[in-house]
Amino acid sequence: MKVVLFCGGLGTRLREYSESIPKPMVNIGYRPIIWHVMKYYAHFGHTDFILCLGYRGDVIKQYFLNYEECLSNDFQLSKGGRELQLYSRDIDQWNITFVDTGHYAPIGQRLKAVEQYLEGEDVFLANYSDGLSDLPLPSYLDNFYRNDAIASFVCVRPSQSFHIVSLAETNVVTDIRHVDAADLRINGGFFAFKREIFDYIGDGEDLVAEPFQRLIGKGGLVAYKHDGFWACMDTFKDKQRLDEMNAQGDCPWEVWRTAPARAAAAPARESRPISLPVTRARAGE
Repeated sequence: MKVVLFCGGLGTRLREYSESIPKPMVNIGYRPIIWHVMKYYAHFGHTDFILCLGYRGDVIKQYFLNYEECLSNDFQLSKGGRELQLYSRDIDQWNITFVDTGHYAPIGQRLKAVEQYLEGEDVFLANYSDGLSDLPLPSYLDNFYRNDAIASFVCVRPSQSFHIVSLAETNVVTDIRHVDAADLRINGGFFAFKREIFDYIGDGEDLVAEPFQRLIGKGGLVAYKHDGFWACMDTFKDKQRLDEMNAQGDCPWEVWRTAPARAAAAPARESRPISLPVTRARAGE
């Protein structure tokens, strides 16, 4: 099952970083957030990715063209650095399609731009490239199939710290409570789509505003409530929180470290420790 990732936004609320790199390339630890998202899907056997590029798409391309396996894997260095032996690999089984979907295109149009690369896919996954979760993907997809919907998304409780206010007609406050205590949920991404989704996206439209409204009218949109971990890196404060969690080793989104893999649609290939020799020559040799 292919995974479409939307990577083209400007990330203006992360201007400290996004003036030089796209938001998906902002690091958590020593890997960009898009790597964490892709690693999540790969854990469940979904390793065929389509990246919808836009702003500074060249940075994302260069990252994967010059991908450094040593940062995430055990290895042995010998002969003064002339030989390097990797004991495992990160992305050896990943297939990544890079598609320029426009600098300012809304997400609906980015999705339309990669339709040709989804030929033959009756169902596919999609996501923003800045959200992390410990969502049980097999259970999520089971729910999607049972409801026979055209589109599905994960609905989560807001992670921001604010209060919900209820007012009377005279603007007298009748209730105020923290968002955690309110029955309020937001779209957390982690989409699943049938191919028919393209029939609901018009020219110039975004994904949620118009197409989802059409699906609601036909009963073709379902949501999956997830009360586990979910966070997005939308602001500098969000990045600080994720950096702190990473520094403390509290990374619930790293399901590849904490949960047994179970493919959500088809069994993933068996994974075994391997020893792969890699030879790197010094400059001038």
